[in-house]
Amino acid sequence: MTIKEIFDTMDYGPAPESSKEALQWLADNGGIAGHYINGKWGALRDDFASNNPATGEKLAGVTKGTADEIAEAVAAARKAQPAWAKSGHKRARVLYAIARLMQKHARLLAVMETLDNGKPIRESRDIDVPLAIRHFYHHAGFAQLMKSELPDREALGVCGQIIPWNFPLLMLAWKIAPALAMGNTVVLKPAEYTSLSAMVFADICTQAGVPPGVVNIVTGDGETGAALVNAEVNKIAFTGSTEVGRKIREATAGSGKALSLELGGKSPYIVFEDADIDSAVEGLVDAIWFNQGQVCCAGSRLLVQEGIADRFYAKLKSRMDTLRIGNPLDKCIDVGAIVDPVQLEQITRMVSANTEGDTYQTTAPEGCFYPPTLITGLSAASTLMQEEIFGPVLCATTFRTPSEAVEIANNTRYGLAASVWSENINLALDTAPKLAAGIVWINGTNMMDAAAGFGGVRESGFGREGGWEGLSGYTKPSGTAKPLKKITAFTTEDGTPADPLDRTAKLYIGGKQARPDGGYSNPVFSPKGKLLGHTSIANRKDIRNAVEACNAAKGWSKTTGHLRAQILYYIAENLSARADEFATRINTMTGTKTGADEVETAIRALFTYAAWADKYDGQAHGVPIRGVALAMKEPVGNIGILCDDAQPLAGLISAMAPAIAMGNRVILAASEAFPLGATDFYQILETSDVPAGVVNILTGPHADLASPLASHMDIDAVWSFSSSDLSAEIEKASAANLKRTWVNHGKALNADSHSYLQAATEVKNIWIPYGE
Repeated sequence: MTIKEIFDTMDYGPAPESSKEALQWLADNGGIAGHYINGKWGALRDDFASNNPATGEKLAGVTKGTADEIAEAVAAARKAQPAWAKSGHKRARVLYAIARLMQKHARLLAVMETLDNGKPIRESRDIDVPLAIRHFYHHAGFAQLMKSELPDREALGVCGQIIPWNFPLLMLAWKIAPALAMGNTVVLKPAEYTSLSAMVFADICTQAGVPPGVVNIVTGDGETGAALVNAEVNKIAFTGSTEVGRKIREATAGSGKALSLELGGKSPYIVFEDADIDSAVEGLVDAIWFNQGQVCCAGSRLLVQEGIADRFYAKLKSRMDTLRIGNPLDKCIDVGAIVDPVQLEQITRMVSANTEGDTYQTTAPEGCFYPPTLITGLSAASTLMQEEIFGPVLCATTFRTPSEAVEIANNTRYGLAASVWSENINLALDTAPKLAAGIVWINGTNMMDAAAGFGGVRESGFGREGGWEGLSGYTKPSGTAKPLKKITAFTTEDGTPADPLDRTAKLYIGGKQARPDGGYSNPVFSPKGKLLGHTSIANRKDIRNAVEACNAAKGWSKTTGHLRAQILYYIAENLSARADEFATRINTMTGTKTGADEVETAIRALFTYAAWADKYDGQAHGVPIRGVALAMKEPVGNIGILCDDAQPLAGLISAMAPAIAMGNRVILAASEAFPLGATDFYQILETSDVPAGVVNILTGPHADLASPLASHMDIDAVWSFSSSDLSAEIEKASAANLKRTWVNHGKALNADSHSYLQAATEVKNIWIPYGE
């Protein structure tokens, strides 16, 4: 193209980035992506190819890791972990060295990423690599501060990490940096399609002086990943599809492995009629055509207010026509290649199957490319509005009112991210907290930083990457947990009742005492065999009723922390007035003399979480934008809790109080062995202004209640402090809707008040840029 032609057409001329150095690096390293274990490269096997998506040419061979090789990597990591965890300062120096070397080799990393993944070199160079470097700098600081700021936390041990192909280097940094900072060692498996930048990173680890065994990288496909999931690691951190995440949740159930899942998304992009339309259109380009739309948080659902829809669509189509699609190594390209023909076929199939709305497409060159696509006029229930396409396809619909926008936005099984566009900050900040998402951008999109956590809710997974909240997933309370003994109820040969009248305690659902659906009850005996009474046996229908009561009490989550604190103090006051009565009941049931102490423990717990109700604040993260990222603590929702068997009153209240203090509604399965303390507590709740449905209490065998609680699609989290080890059953059943779980694996939980508060809240990061 001549200068005259450029001026006549205003088209960009080609500006190719050289791939010579990156290809030479591959050749010098054997032309194969293989294992990096214990600081050394393993045998190189050309088991399958890693191809350049833009050309189809083979870049390198890839070694497929076996179960034995995974075990070798885990063993190396296990051996290295104790020494690595000893000094935060030494870890900080190593992480800093990694960051500096990544800066030094930034061009090599960027070109390798584009060759392997197909994304435009501008994105690799200007976004992926700098943000990956930022994570190592940021977490070097966390390593330095761990001893002083997290004195009661310690490393988990060995972390198995599995990352996707859409951001190979960035996902590696998100996983490895916090794990190493907290004293863990890692075994990481890059994606099948994109292993090459991980190889460069492994070389950087050697140059940075990372001790052997601290970072191990194993290449392979899904079978290799499955072997890592089943290996003897302490945590699995996975980023990928919801389908695979669900399988990992089931595979790790009951193993005691910590788990974090960052999964799929179908993120809404909401444009109100008062928005700056030109800015919103440009933001939408970044939201859906960045990285060819192969982004879990892509703004793939466009919701435009009806009054501006036609004008917005016209501007958007004009902007689509200017997008440049082609060779990703050309610095003038906006949209690169789809990662693999398999992914291209999936995108094509999903769009071709759609018969709804109007489709507008630009053009794309031959090969593994897909044109930017806009489909308007879709219904909220359309397949393309509900299912993740993971390509450069934007699905659009309209709304009339802000409340309708929120309803449509939340009409999805996902909950990863959302964007809100409005020049009215009151409207934007009113909308953001109502959206079911782990991150919300106001008048922006795809803003991320190491200081601000990233992650989702619902079937977008659980756990966070980055920030203080992200560190919790790589640490545990210090100390060794003691095994629990199953606590069984007392029995007797003497069936003589203590009272001829039927005094069977009912269930407590929706603020009322309710008969159990099944109509059955259990006798409760004292240690000497005296019949103390009967308690109802709850079943899955009683759980259903309790969930309905919780849903009817959703307004509790919108109340102020001050109001919730007052009610918790009132519960404590009323319990104090009857302390002797409850102490006597506990002593009679358990045969101990600890009743008074337990009542006092319960009262203290109520006071503690009443105090926290209006003080467990979020944070304003220092992110590198002209604005702020607000980390808001929000209630999880409906929480099912299997209470501590040993402490019939304190076990119930110590779980209930933090949950409702943070605005959750609870379904409590009382102590299986000593349930009468909980049934007496109904009267306290009834006289303490607790709104109906906020607290629901069931009695009966925990083993019968665990699975229905964990599998219920309208329960958002399950905790188990039961002396019956039901952890495997709960974690496996939770995969249905990927709810959060907090279980004891048959051991006493070494949990402080912050552990309870963290379990009772989700962190939503709301990014608010400011300025003209």
